[in-house]
Amino acid sequence: MSESPVKYHLGKFPPQDIDWERLIPLIGPTNAALARYDGLLSAIPNAHILLSPLTTQEAVLSSKIEGTQVTMGEVLEFEAGNVSEEITQPKRDDAEEVLNYRKAMQGCIQELKSRRFSQHLLRSAHLELMKGVRGRDKSPGNYRKEQNWIGPKNCPIEEAGFIPIPPEHLQQGMDRWEQYFNDKTQPDAIVQLALLHLEFEAVHPFMDGNGRLGRMIIPLFLYHRKLLQSPDFYISAYFEANREEYQQRLREVSSKDSWTEWSIFFLKGVKEQALENEQKARNILSLYEKTKEKVINLTHSQHAIPAVDYLFTAGIFSTPQFTKNSGIPKPSTARILTILKNNNIIEPLRPGRGRRPGIYAFGKLINIAEGKTVF
Repeated sequence: MSESPVKYHLGKFPPQDIDWERLIPLIGPTNAALARYDGLLSAIPNAHILLSPLTTQEAVLSSKIEGTQVTMGEVLEFEAGNVSEEITQPKRDDAEEVLNYRKAMQGCIQELKSRRFSQHLLRSAHLELMKGVRGRDKSPGNYRKEQNWIGPKNCPIEEAGFIPIPPEHLQQGMDRWEQYFNDKTQPDAIVQLALLHLEFEAVHPFMDGNGRLGRMIIPLFLYHRKLLQSPDFYISAYFEANREEYQQRLREVSSKDSWTEWSIFFLKGVKEQALENEQKARNILSLYEKTKEKVINLTHSQHAIPAVDYLFTAGIFSTPQFTKNSGIPKPSTARILTILKNNNIIEPLRPGRGRRPGIYAFGKLINIAEGKTVF
């Protein structure tokens, strides 16, 4: 006999019975790891531009949790216009989802510079997230008006693993969630974030896209509360590596009131990812300094630094994209690209022929972002 679905913990958010004694030994080290990472971010000029490959990788991993199969390299190739036969239509659709995630994130960052976090901002991000992709017919930007459930694909509600908040309580639940998001009186902001992420996933306010949006909330909260100088925090790798425990911990909050256990799991994840993010950011910064010095010496050009900045922003790009987005005059771009290619700083993925532009990859950067050798 199969277990009956776990139902949403109506009336129990925010929880009143967190066991702070169990959390305190984790809170200090987690905040310290995050502060060290933030210190590095504040030392990096244009951190959000320099770390944009990590933002793309986070979008890839966050979408992968939802079932997409596309890699970071394939997303960047797709964006560069290298639509080869190897990138099938399903992968193109997956790439669109990843690019939407990035656009939605960037839109939120701009909004948060001038206003506080709100449900309106959340719904706008959802609208951007669902543009032209799976779920675009499921009322993007609007809360659901019917019951949804979480479980194996196409399963009936009786076989679901979890049943989120009923639609008649949804708006009240999201009002309470928004109020808690903007409450600055909580004992610890990272524990507050743990509860916010969990509650959003448990309410599951939209018909589709809740997982991606729930993960996006994490860096946005850290940025909004000035725990990070820029919203470059990437946690999906931890959730993906611990997927079964992640889902179990979420369910057990509703079935067993295990708020403390969930918070322990989340704090460990933030600490682990802060350390990993810091190492990747250091590796990118080191690569940036070495590449900048090398390109200045090789090109003897006033355009050397804009060229290097563009390599780090794009990762994979076409010749016209390089010319247009680097701000370097066309005659100089041809010369610089030739030097970069001849010195193995970039590698051609597709040679330019006739009207078809060449596509190039900055492989060392992608390898750091992916955490493995791809190029």
